[in-house]
Amino acid sequence: MLNVSIVIPAKNEAENIQALLQGICDACAGHAPFEVIVVDDGSTDDTSGAVLSFMRGHPNVRLLQNRTSGGQSAAVHSGVRAARAPLICTLDGDGQNPPQELPRLLAPLLAADAAAIGIVAGQRVARQDTLSKRLASKMANSLRGWVLQDGTRDTGCGLKAFRRDAFLDLPFFNHMHRYLPALFVRDGWSVAHVDVSHQARGAGRSNYNNLQRALVGAVDLLGVMWLLRRRKTARPVERQLDQG
Repeated sequence: MLNVSIVIPAKNEAENIQALLQGICDACAGHAPFEVIVVDDGSTDDTSGAVLSFMRGHPNVRLLQNRTSGGQSAAVHSGVRAARAPLICTLDGDGQNPPQELPRLLAPLLAADAAAIGIVAGQRVARQDTLSKRLASKMANSLRGWVLQDGTRDTGCGLKAFRRDAFLDLPFFNHMHRYLPALFVRDGWSVAHVDVSHQARGAGRSNYNNLQRALVGAVDLLGVMWLLRRRKTARPVERQLDQG
């Protein structure tokens, strides 16, 4: 049985993906057997070709390909559905999430007292982004944290680890990856936080800009508030016949 599935949403990351995959394989050797699932979200470059080339020497790497882009949350959701392990790790395909952080993310879920933990959220420190992106992210996280009270300062970090079954029980919607801690809490799970490092993008450019994030974020936040208020509160416990 596989121990963990690492899911990578990627769009136009042909220049970054092979180095990232090698870093993941090196970092997760201690958690073997594991698999890596790259979800190519409608790339117009040769991202899929680069992954297929890497797969020749690494049978634990898999590729899913969207002919048209469905967005990061849809790519993650597709990867998790295809995963074969009970625990999932995610990280972005641009190489800014160092793969050596993956074992630290998994640790809380593997601890003896991990039964209540549904998700481990990475929290970036010393971000290697532009000033405008850092300021926009800080403002968005402050607003989201104040409204949702999920105790997470950086939900935009791609480094996360969570239980597959619990994730698939969550309501799916586009951009949900930015609200996972609040959604896990909604379903009765605890959230653990791990500070993680961050590095500059090696090649290519971001698929998002600050205006896009702000416009969709305002609508999404209202939707998540509605979901939290409409959560299921009754959770039945199965009873067994007495054997006496």
